[in-house]
Amino acid sequence: MPLFIYTLRDQHGRPQTGTLEASSAASLAESLRRRGALVLTVEAAGDSGSEAAAAFDPRLLLPVRSVDVEQALRQIAVMIRSGLPLLNALKTAADNSERRQLRRILLHIAERIEEGCPFSDALAEHKVFDRLVVQLTRVGEATGFLDSVLVRSSETLERRRELRTQMLSALGYPIATLVAALGVASFMVLNVVPKLADFLKGMGRKLPPSTQVLVDLSTWVKMNGAWTCSLAIAAIAVGILIYFTPRGRLAFDALLLRLPVVGNLLRVAGTALFSRAFGILIGSGVTVLEALRTVEDMGSNHRLNTIIASARQRVFNGGGLAETLALRCGFMPMLSNMVAVGEASGTLDDVLDEVARFYEAQLAWQLKRLAALMEPAIIALVGGVVGYVYISFFLALYSVAGHG
Repeated sequence: MPLFIYTLRDQHGRPQTGTLEASSAASLAESLRRRGALVLTVEAAGDSGSEAAAAFDPRLLLPVRSVDVEQALRQIAVMIRSGLPLLNALKTAADNSERRQLRRILLHIAERIEEGCPFSDALAEHKVFDRLVVQLTRVGEATGFLDSVLVRSSETLERRRELRTQMLSALGYPIATLVAALGVASFMVLNVVPKLADFLKGMGRKLPPSTQVLVDLSTWVKMNGAWTCSLAIAAIAVGILIYFTPRGRLAFDALLLRLPVVGNLLRVAGTALFSRAFGILIGSGVTVLEALRTVEDMGSNHRLNTIIASARQRVFNGGGLAETLALRCGFMPMLSNMVAVGEASGTLDDVLDEVARFYEAQLAWQLKRLAALMEPAIIALVGGVVGYVYISFFLALYSVAGHG
């Protein structure tokens, strides 16, 4: 049988290190636990880390993504469920990580645990693990179901990432298509059409009206383009500075929620995210106040975050949660109604799960419908702009041929 090196703390809290033969690391860890020891690590004798071997992997230099955190949490949960000690699970997840930064973070967390720091507190020291993960981990440590809460944390992060990806995908294609079309049209107007106009004027030919409009537009852009771009850049810079102030960000996010199409999408996405995260925390045994404090900064819209903060203050003062969530231009109206039902019946976590499922499906449907509507609209717009430029161009060529 293979030889393993173990470290543990005995019943009196004293650290011990030794070597034993066992069929597997999990079986040795279970055997040591039955003796009343707190198992810290179990490693095969002669094993060495893969840090040096993977040092030249360029993927290790990339920043940590949400999907990397999700995978690490799932791996740790599976290893804990299989009987491996937490420290072994962390070090194994670090060895399997494709990001050097995440590897260092996991190893640092393992070091902090060896020093006696709780797992949740060690996670809280790193920004890649948000407050939801930390809070659920704290619950798992207290209840003994650490593997289950790590899986739930990973699933919550995955749903949030998918919501964000769906929204970016729905808006990204039309924007990219429009930018490409405007680029082609601008090239024609600023370079091709003026040369053709000079050629026609040299031959004494009169430009067609549509071509003359493009020539006039090109002349205006060349004469006023520099200061127009300067003013636009200055306005954007001022807008960005205002946006990063607390009041400016709050006003901008509130304005976004009032927009006809985008605002409704943001409200649906924010409602789904809040319902999912808040429901998971409540269902895991976290108090309402602590759960609200945890999800208060999860969303990207400060208007919705402010509503959650107001709800937390109202609950702290002895009021109900549903009334504050019903504020205009905030969460979707059904949320406050369902929360009121959940508060009255004592099934708030189940109600929030139903709300999250409904609005996640609603968001997917709205994004699909938006993409179906925007695609022909963008095609018509792009076709109109590019078509006008090309028709004007060929009319000018026809005028040459017709008078040649």
